[in-house]
Amino acid sequence: MRLIGLDPGLRLTGWGVIDVDGNRLRHVAHGVVKVATAGTLAERLRELFDGVAGIVAAHRPLEAAVEETFVNANPGSTLKLGQARGVVMLAPAQAGLPVYEYAANLVKKSVTGAGHADKHQIAMMVGRLLPGVEATADAADALAVAICHAHHRATAKRIEAAL
Repeated sequence: MRLIGLDPGLRLTGWGVIDVDGNRLRHVAHGVVKVATAGTLAERLRELFDGVAGIVAAHRPLEAAVEETFVNANPGSTLKLGQARGVVMLAPAQAGLPVYEYAANLVKKSVTGAGHADKHQIAMMVGRLLPGVEATADAADALAVAICHAHHRATAKRIEAAL
C-alpha cells in the first residue's frame, strides 16, 4: 500500500511517500513544493495545487494523509493557511484518493511518543523509522504524517465507515 503524507503551507508544503506492508515501512520519496512569494493568492494556490497534483500523479499513492491546521494569533495567516490546506487536500481527492486528516499532536505522538515534539525530534525519529532517510523540516513532517496514517489507517477507515 502506497501512502502520501502532506504537511500544508502556502509557501512550503512538505510531502512524503512511503510503502506499507503490514508493519513494515519503506521510504519511496520526499520533498517540498515551493511556491513563489510573488503573485496573487489565487496564482500561488494554483501553483501549490499543480505541484501537489504532479507529485500524486508521479508516485501514484492509494491514500493521502494531511496534517490538520492549528489556529494561530493572526487570523489573516490562519485563513491563508486554511486555503492552502484546502488546495493540498483537493489535489489527491481530485485524483480519486481518500484523504485522511490527523491532528499535529497525534502525528508527533505517533512518531516520537511525545505530542509536543519539535521538528528536530521528528526528523530524527523519521530517520530511525525509515533508515537512511535524511529529511528535514517540512518533508520530515510530511513523512511523519504518512507514518502516522500507516499506524492509524485501520481506525480511520472504521470511523469513516461509521459516519
